[in-house]
This record gives sequence, C-alpha cells and structure tokens, in this order.
Amino acid sequence: MHAAIYEAVMDHRLPPGIKLTEEAFAEFFGVSRTIIRKALYRLSQQSVVELRPNRGAVVASPTPAETHDVFQARRLIERELIRRVSQSRTKKQLDELKALVRLEKSAQLARDARALVRLTGEFHVRLAQFAQSPVLANVVASLVSRTSLIIALYEAPGVAACPAHDHSELISLIEAGDGAAAAQAMSQHLAEIEDHLDLTTTHGPLDLNKVFDGA
Repeated sequence: MHAAIYEAVMDHRLPPGIKLTEEAFAEFFGVSRTIIRKALYRLSQQSVVELRPNRGAVVASPTPAETHDVFQARRLIERELIRRVSQSRTKKQLDELKALVRLEKSAQLARDARALVRLTGEFHVRLAQFAQSPVLANVVASLVSRTSLIIALYEAPGVAACPAHDHSELISLIEAGDGAAAAQAMSQHLAEIEDHLDLTTTHGPLDLNKVFDGA
C-alpha cells in the first residue's frame, strides 16, 4: 500500500492537498484500515503525506513560501555537490547521467509527463549520490520528493519543469572538470525551474479507479 500510494503521488495521480480517506482506500484495496493507516504514517515520515489532527491524511501541499524554501535549500546544497562531483567524476558516473538524459528526452518526445518528472528527479538524486556524502544525498532525495509535489501543484501548462538540455549542459561542465561553472549552472537551472512555476491551481474530486488504473 505504501508503494502504491507513494508512486501515485510521485506520478501526480494523487494531487497535492487531496484528502486520503482510510475507509475509501481500505475498501478499494480490500485491506484493513490498520494497514492503510500504517502506510499513511510511513508516507508522512517522508513528507509526502500530512497527518492532520481530527482531519485525517492529505497529500502534502507545499505553500508558495515553502516552495521557495525548498528551492533555496536545493540551490545551496546541490551547487556544492555538483562542484565536488566535477572534481571526482568517473566515466561510469558520467555514462549513467548521460543514460538518464537520453531517457528524459525519450519521455519528453513521448509526452510522458509522469516519467519525465520521475527521471529528472532521479538525475538530481544520482548526481547527489556521486558526491560521496550520504547525509546530503538523503537530504537532496527528500527535497526532490517535495519538488515533485510542488511541480504537481504549480507546474505551468506547456512548460518542461526540468529541461533535459539543461541536464546535458550540467554533464558537459562536470566532464570538463569545471566545478565553479557547474555550480553556477546548477543554481541557475534550479532558479529557472522555480521561476516557471505557476503558484495557483485547483483539482477535482478523487476517483481511486482512475488513480490506480493499471497499477
């Protein structure tokens, strides 16, 4: 249940702010409310779900102020991590990043928005992991999850939240060993993603059949 709900949130099938009713999920999946409650609690520990007293669970819905804080934190951390990677990069790491970009471009051509958000997030997480700082890599992974929610809530129509060509440029700078330029490019990349967000949105009622169709 944890994996199914997590993937539905990350794929934007469960939008930010939507209420997650234990009874509805238990009936839909044919499990007890206790199992659903445990899954929702685990998700709350990952900042994917918010448990509100006397109101139940909702998918986390970052405010504009929280959105700014998330991107500011990412700029501070990821510019340092990419600088480190630029100094210690290996061919294997570069090949993996390039493979991710190829997948991003394929998803973009196929207009597969769900896959594109997942892959662009994975690019940043893998890059952070290559910096050999597990603590900071875990922080980045958490921030990327929050960013996926933010994109689900605020992405402007027709705008690619994390363009693949930006990632290709980052790889080129890493490959050249230019840590200072890579750090600056990362800051600009994340700033542009934030600038392209539309901080207003609405969503309709929740239909679990549509959310978990084929899941």
